[in-house]
Amino acid sequence: MILSDVINKNAIQVNMRAQNKEQAISMLAALLQKDGAVKDSERFIQDVYQREREGKTGIGGYIAIPHGKSEFVAHTCIAIGLLDQPINWESLDGNPVKVVILFAVNKKDKNDYSVKMMSQVARMLGKEEVCAQLLSAKSAEELISIFN
Repeated sequence: MILSDVINKNAIQVNMRAQNKEQAISMLAALLQKDGAVKDSERFIQDVYQREREGKTGIGGYIAIPHGKSEFVAHTCIAIGLLDQPINWESLDGNPVKVVILFAVNKKDKNDYSVKMMSQVARMLGKEEVCAQLLSAKSAEELISIFN
């Protein structure tokens, strides 16, 4: 799987002005709906919050990876938001979040596909240099190139 193929290039926002977790998820879901990747952003967001209740998606290092498996996702993809200011988020290291990587997973996709996608991103985020590049990115193109 090539990650840059599942990143929705129309759902990347740099300098995103979200004030909190809810706004960040909502803004990215709206971009996915506008592009047709999500059929109903509000219902998709409900599925994301269902997953949020199961455990922290702030993985540390100022990065969060919220995700939802939903019948309201037209096709599995990733949206990325680079916030202009860090926001509070329940995270493993207690730090706020500056990068939000939202996984929108079609409920019909086989579990192994979404698990492979998420584990590939997790492996990348386990590298300090990748996280540093994400945090300092200045454009959507730069964010995409990090995942190539």
